[in-house]
Amino acid sequence: MATEEIINRVANSKLVTFNLEDYYPKGQRVTFDISSWLLEGFVLRESAFREEAKNYDWSQYQDCYVALYCSTEAIIPAWAYMLIATYLQPYAKKTVNGSLEDLESILYTEVIQQMDLSALADKPVIIKGCANKPVPKNAYLLLINKLQPIVKSIMYGEACSSVPLYKKPKN
Repeated sequence: MATEEIINRVANSKLVTFNLEDYYPKGQRVTFDISSWLLEGFVLRESAFREEAKNYDWSQYQDCYVALYCSTEAIIPAWAYMLIATYLQPYAKKTVNGSLEDLESILYTEVIQQMDLSALADKPVIIKGCANKPVPKNAYLLLINKLQPIVKSIMYGEACSSVPLYKKPKN
């Protein structure tokens, strides 16, 4: 009985695996809730708020990505977040208004906009689906928008069990 050699067609294919997790910006993510600086968690008193900001130790956010938010239903004027950003600017890598998910989405938007994907022109690409780092769903959509005009095809998942998403029409 002759044994046939098992051929790994995936390894021999021109399929390129693209893992967004490889582009995860390094750095600690932190949130900053401004509600503790509000009177009863709801009323922003400008002089007291400015005093809190002035006396706060901002250096603890050195090289961090910071998401500013308010955990109460208080109406916060735009200048309050802007004021905090002025104090964070010398320390934080990036400051955004929103949740950690908003922060990740903004970081990935910047990363994807700067990507040079010309090496993937006319190649079949599989976007890896499982991630150990918090890759936001929006990042996958941004990547599709950038890849689709240049690649031959796009799939999602793992090479052994992928979902086809796009195939360039033949002219």
